[in-house]
Amino acid sequence: MALDEPANTDTEFEVDGFKFIVNSDFLEKAQPIKVDFHQYGFKLDCGIDFGAGCTSCGTKGSCCA
Repeated sequence: MALDEPANTDTEFEVDGFKFIVNSDFLEKAQPIKVDFHQYGFKLDCGIDFGAGCTSCGTKGSCCA
Protein backbone atom coordinates (compact mmCIF):
# COMPACT_ATOMS: atom_id res chain seq x y z
CA MET A 1 0.00 0.00 0.00
CA ALA A 2 1.13 3.53 -0.76
CA LEU A 3 -0.25 7.02 -1.14
CA ASP A 4 -0.99 7.70 -4.79
CA GLU A 5 -3.18 9.61 -7.21
CA PRO A 6 -5.67 7.71 -9.39
CA ALA A 7 -4.69 6.84 -12.96
CA ASN A 8 -6.86 5.81 -15.91
CA THR A 9 -5.89 2.18 -15.22
CA ASP A 10 -7.16 2.22 -11.61
CA THR A 11 -10.41 1.26 -9.90
CA GLU A 12 -11.49 3.50 -7.01
CA PHE A 13 -13.41 2.49 -3.87
CA GLU A 14 -14.58 4.69 -1.02
CA VAL A 15 -15.10 3.04 2.38
CA ASP A 16 -15.98 5.00 5.53
CA GLY A 17 -14.69 8.23 3.98
CA PHE A 18 -11.37 6.71 2.86
CA LYS A 19 -10.59 6.40 -0.85
CA PHE A 20 -8.77 3.26 -1.99
CA ILE A 21 -7.19 3.12 -5.44
CA VAL A 22 -6.30 -0.26 -6.91
CA ASN A 23 -4.67 -0.97 -10.26
CA SER A 24 -7.40 -2.67 -12.30
CA ASP A 25 -5.08 -5.41 -13.66
CA PHE A 26 -3.86 -6.23 -10.13
CA LEU A 27 -7.44 -6.19 -8.81
CA GLU A 28 -8.48 -8.76 -11.41
CA LYS A 29 -5.67 -11.12 -10.30
CA ALA A 30 -5.90 -10.50 -6.54
CA GLN A 31 -9.65 -10.61 -5.86
CA PRO A 32 -10.96 -10.69 -3.26
CA ILE A 33 -8.91 -8.00 -1.49
CA LYS A 34 -9.46 -7.23 2.21
CA VAL A 35 -7.58 -4.57 4.21
CA ASP A 36 -7.81 -4.63 8.01
CA PHE A 37 -6.36 -1.88 10.17
CA HIS A 38 -5.08 -2.60 13.66
CA GLN A 39 -2.73 -1.07 16.25
CA TYR A 40 0.41 -2.28 14.43
CA GLY A 41 -0.46 -1.04 10.94
CA PHE A 42 -2.51 -2.96 8.42
CA LYS A 43 -3.09 -6.49 7.20
CA LEU A 44 -3.74 -7.31 3.54
CA ASP A 45 -5.57 -10.47 2.54
CA CYS A 46 -6.12 -11.28 -1.12
CA GLY A 47 -6.14 -14.05 -3.69
CA ILE A 48 -2.34 -13.87 -4.17
CA ASP A 49 0.12 -15.69 -1.90
CA PHE A 50 2.84 -13.16 -1.02
CA GLY A 51 4.96 -15.74 0.80
CA ALA A 52 6.59 -14.90 4.12
CA GLY A 53 5.68 -11.20 4.20
CA CYS A 54 7.98 -8.58 5.63
CA THR A 55 11.42 -9.59 6.80
CA SER A 56 11.28 -7.81 10.15
CA CYS A 57 8.53 -9.95 11.62
CA GLY A 58 7.79 -12.66 9.05
CA THR A 59 4.02 -12.24 9.22
CA LYS A 60 2.21 -13.20 6.05
CA GLY A 61 0.31 -10.44 4.28
CA SER A 62 0.93 -7.70 6.81
CA CYS A 63 3.11 -4.67 7.25
CA CYS A 64 5.04 -4.21 10.44
CA ALA A 65 7.38 -1.24 10.21
